[in-house]
Amino acid sequence: MTADMDEFWVFGYGSLMWNPGFDYDRREIVTLSGFHRALCIRSWVHRGTQDSPGLVLGLDRGGSCKGAAFRVAPEMRPAVVDYLRERELVTNVYQERTLSIRFGDGRRARALTYTADRNHMQYAAGLSVEDAARTCATARGKSGHNADYVRNTVDHLKELGIRDHWMEAVARRIDALLQAS
Repeated sequence: MTADMDEFWVFGYGSLMWNPGFDYDRREIVTLSGFHRALCIRSWVHRGTQDSPGLVLGLDRGGSCKGAAFRVAPEMRPAVVDYLRERELVTNVYQERTLSIRFGDGRRARALTYTADRNHMQYAAGLSVEDAARTCATARGKSGHNADYVRNTVDHLKELGIRDHWMEAVARRIDALLQAS
């Protein structure tokens, strides 16, 4: 079963899920296979600096990811794509791709998605909970403290009924590190 092929969907797995920044006519929780949510991008702008990078989410290869799919009206597609490119491609650490998503009822559709570029200098592969937490506990960028970004992500995922045990473990460890300092 496939959704209408003329529909334009955008897949969000991090802040895009609760702060898309564009108009849409429908949001659904969906699954993207072949990628998982990870703190695998060194942030030099929003949650850190080049001298002291933070970590932000990327879609990395392997596994699957529950996220939000946004259906955008056809006439809004060019403006939404322009907005997303400006938002997501600041340092070109993400690759713009169109990938298959699966809805809860089994339908499939294609969605515009931004995945981590493993060849980019900002890519941070396979960090442990401890390494990610230590980085996020101290980093700060133009959009604020990295610890707030992680906590906010975990809180919003829970509100949407999405559990991400690794992210939850990082948030707990960040809190422990900050309480100890």
